[in-house]
Amino acid sequence: MESSSQEISVQDEAVDKSRFKTCKQIAFYRRQKRLCPGKSPYQALLQTVELSNSNVKFQIFNEESKVTLSVEMYEIEGNIFRLKINEVIPLKPRYEVPDVLIKEPASLRLKILEKDADKLVLVGADQDQQIHIMAKPFQIQLISKDEILLSMNSNGLLYFEHLQSPPQSRKSTSQEKESGLSDSFKETEEDLDLWEETFGTFLDIKANGPSSVGLDVSLHGYKHVYGIPQHAETLLLKNTSDDNVYRLYNLDVFGYTIHSKMGIYGSVPLLLAHKPDQTIGVFWLNSSETLVEISTKASTKVLPSQTPDMSKQMVVPQTDVRWMSESGIIDMFILKGPSPFDIFKQYGQLTGTQALPPLFSLGYHQCRWNYEDEDDVEKVDAGFDTFDIPYDVIWLDIEHTDGKRYFTWDKERFPNPEKMQKQILMKKKRKLVVIVDPHVKIDPLYTMYSQAKAKGFFVKDHKGEDFEGICWPGRSSYLDFTNPEVRHWYADQFDFKTYKSSSEIVFIWNDMNEPSVFKGVEQSMSKDAIHYGKWEHRDVHNLYGFYQQMATAEGLVKRSGGLERPFVLTRSFFAGSQKYGAVWTGDNRADWSYLKISIPMLLTISIAGISFCGADVGGFIGNPKPELLVRWYQAGALQPFFRGHAILKSKRREPWLFGEKYTKIIREAIKERYSLLPYLYTLFYQAHSMAEPVMRPLWVEFPKELETFGIEDEYMLGSALLVHPVTAPRISAINVFLPGPQEIWYDFRKFRHLDGHGTLKIPVTLKNIPVFQRGGTIIPLKISVGKSTEWMVDVPYELRAALDDKGCATGKLYLDDGHSFHYLHEKQFLLRKFSFHENVLSSRCASEEGLFQTNCTVQQILILGIKKEPSVVTTTMFDGKEDKTVAFTYDSRNSVLTLQKLSLNIGNNWELRIK
Repeated sequence: MESSSQEISVQDEAVDKSRFKTCKQIAFYRRQKRLCPGKSPYQALLQTVELSNSNVKFQIFNEESKVTLSVEMYEIEGNIFRLKINEVIPLKPRYEVPDVLIKEPASLRLKILEKDADKLVLVGADQDQQIHIMAKPFQIQLISKDEILLSMNSNGLLYFEHLQSPPQSRKSTSQEKESGLSDSFKETEEDLDLWEETFGTFLDIKANGPSSVGLDVSLHGYKHVYGIPQHAETLLLKNTSDDNVYRLYNLDVFGYTIHSKMGIYGSVPLLLAHKPDQTIGVFWLNSSETLVEISTKASTKVLPSQTPDMSKQMVVPQTDVRWMSESGIIDMFILKGPSPFDIFKQYGQLTGTQALPPLFSLGYHQCRWNYEDEDDVEKVDAGFDTFDIPYDVIWLDIEHTDGKRYFTWDKERFPNPEKMQKQILMKKKRKLVVIVDPHVKIDPLYTMYSQAKAKGFFVKDHKGEDFEGICWPGRSSYLDFTNPEVRHWYADQFDFKTYKSSSEIVFIWNDMNEPSVFKGVEQSMSKDAIHYGKWEHRDVHNLYGFYQQMATAEGLVKRSGGLERPFVLTRSFFAGSQKYGAVWTGDNRADWSYLKISIPMLLTISIAGISFCGADVGGFIGNPKPELLVRWYQAGALQPFFRGHAILKSKRREPWLFGEKYTKIIREAIKERYSLLPYLYTLFYQAHSMAEPVMRPLWVEFPKELETFGIEDEYMLGSALLVHPVTAPRISAINVFLPGPQEIWYDFRKFRHLDGHGTLKIPVTLKNIPVFQRGGTIIPLKISVGKSTEWMVDVPYELRAALDDKGCATGKLYLDDGHSFHYLHEKQFLLRKFSFHENVLSSRCASEEGLFQTNCTVQQILILGIKKEPSVVTTTMFDGKEDKTVAFTYDSRNSVLTLQKLSLNIGNNWELRIK
């Protein structure tokens, strides 16, 4: 959900931008913009260098302000560089982001290779990589194989505002106006908003004055940059202008504007830069409001020549990225790759990998604001069975509660929630997700409020009283999830004894957790509100939803005695949110343009570490026409998180309500999703174990192919499937880019080999969207689907092998019980590797650690690209059984060999030989 107004019209057309700041209305941005690119006032005091086993420390001095900063540099295992800049002796500690890094990174010892008054050269374990620190002006260069990879402060934009005590003689801005102070003094104070900042009628009081930080990073040789979600923007980041920069500030923006750089629900300050031979990442660990400027330009590179005075010049691209944050310290990680998958691994090493979701959560989710009552739930649930459409989860929005009091049930609408869960959903092996928002209705008779009030668990205002704001229940207070004690207490609320009438099939949706505050400044919490540890909200704002999801996930694990995996969807997120569950793109609209923009939005979130992401199918706001709804189902079925959702006043849009023609197509899209679950679950295992995105841009798989660098209307689902959603009405043909002159592609449904590569015109009908299997891959599928994922546990598998130009293919299957942590603690998992080579298809164990047992079998195998009909196919088992001859059919037109009526245990070693 949802909106910033209790009165919602589905005809609302545009965001009220007057409620949100432009960058020119942000005081710290205006102050930092006074510093123009040029020579930096900072110089490195290289005589202060201290070398230890873990880092290198020295000080830098600002010749204009006469203040000193402390610099720490680390070489971290895994090809990562870290830079920290802080005050030497701050007035009080500055905020350093906790809990996002999974542990303090292990450092490698740096050695001094060269040092004089002007320059310091450091080297780590890899002699080809060096760190050059120039003294005056202060600049850092990362050198790889004698080439500058990246430089910091090369544009002289290092910025650091020191915490201050208000001068005793200083009066508030309002007092200054009354006292008739000089115009020049008033102009300085008011225009720069050093101690107070206003926006509309809102006043932000800064107890320690301005505290912003900033730094420029130049990426040499790069012109393609990606990342820094969340924005409704293109995959390839654009150059910014002075009045239009990328904003990372979590906000409730109902029906957000597309192609906008304004901040919306989540923030991940991770930027990736890519060129054919290298990918690098910049991770800016700061949870305050952050602005990012991007400028790509051409620079001149001098190429040395063996002949004196004959050196040549070459024009190369360079992208300058300027990071600006309102508070905190500079804590920057450079992920040096060199490949895209190295970047993902390095980022996962720092912030954690995607939590392995329970299998049911990869099925289809049916949601709307709101299913009216128990009878409505029963009818919708029955509708899926009547129309033979599988689904796993039905969702309940805010109306299911007693007056928007979370962890309660409306006694008239849901008088028997336990019965509803047991007799309707559990009986059919389905689940329930309910909403739990962070605001708590101010009501002394509401147990949750009275307990939290008594314990002091709410965020405070700048005067020390409980912060109050308006949200769905009316007057509300907001739990301070930054407090570990609050998170522990909140986790206990999910205990079955506390959360009455809940059960093990109930999972959670955290919404409105930017936090959303109706009638608040920018629809959110005042920046001068006070959190645990006396930190201001400005310091922790982008972490608020991260912490609620953390506490919720821990609560679900705790209620099961640590045995069961949680499922938690959150709207607001930050770096590291992948450890706790799923995210979605928020309040989109039932419009073709929102379907189209959802693809780059999801790709951007995915490469920023959060694989479990999706967009509301059909569009949350408005009423989709049947064709748009069908196309959205087809796209959503091939994306990581798959949920249909709709706003309160929209027309009902369950999949069977638009006529049999459309019901049939939607049914087939959802069923195809369920048949692909073995492949999807394996991709999530790889995301969990190796930080590989489930959904990925083409350039990630084809990093040397320039044509892929800007493609955002198609994507790879894992390494095997290329998906091109249809995002416009009445389309009869679509241009699809198939990468790689050496690649072979097959139509995923018709199995035929596609001739050629590059941009091909592919005919399309309403029945499906283009999907292609990459040659050289083997995909595991289920041969039939059930009512939900749990009905499919024993359904046999199909393997679909698509051969490359050498006649080879490989693939994997990950399998466990689908719901518990036994895969982790007791090694109850199965990892199989399939390979086809020299006309032999084999199944082998890919991890000897796995102990999971299954009776499930491979019943059918399709091999695409077999050029000649075989004379015989035999199986060789490795359990003492005799070889068997296998029945087969061969489609000579499409070169497809089909092996049927097999009974090969998915967990055993075996071979199929084709002669």
